[in-house]
Amino acid sequence: MKLTDFKALSFDCYGTLIDWETGMIQALAPLTGRLPRPLSRDEILQAHAWHESTQQAATPTKLYPEILAIVYKRLAEEWGVPVKWADCVLYGQSVKAWPAFPDSVAALRYLKGYYQLIILSNVDNESFGASNEKLGVEFDAIYTAQDIGSYKPAGRNFDYMLDHLARLGLGRDDILHTAESLFHDHVPANRAGLASCWIHRR
Repeated sequence: MKLTDFKALSFDCYGTLIDWETGMIQALAPLTGRLPRPLSRDEILQAHAWHESTQQAATPTKLYPEILAIVYKRLAEEWGVPVKWADCVLYGQSVKAWPAFPDSVAALRYLKGYYQLIILSNVDNESFGASNEKLGVEFDAIYTAQDIGSYKPAGRNFDYMLDHLARLGLGRDDILHTAESLFHDHVPANRAGLASCWIHRR
């Protein structure tokens, strides 16, 4: 497999182009700062990932900020810290402030000269709009969980993308899915018959 074999690169956004772990850790500081015992970054992120994936599977049509608000509440309950719902909602809105990885902008601008660039992301349209401003590139197609009505790793998300890209003249073999998460992206992408490229961010 060579990169030149493909016409389009489909990207996960959060964890691949946007540094969501740093964004989460910073936005969770008002909660984690009240814990009686400090937790490691990995402990915080593992707990967050479990609550997030569980909630996404249970309520696939909820917008991502609403998912995150519930995750914040569940984390507070798990850790025994009282919080107000307004705190939870504020955390849900933090996506817009999450930073891009330092290499994302230059890499995307370079790749834009050779490939069609596509986003397949577990996010809502408003939050992605704010993130896209940080990435500084015009994507050829953007498919979000809000549009699709479910969250990766659901196979439906990849089927939706493939169906829509076919209308743009792109077949399965034309697309390289590019992402960090094995769980959210590589396993379901490969199951859908897509080649994938792992971006190691951790």
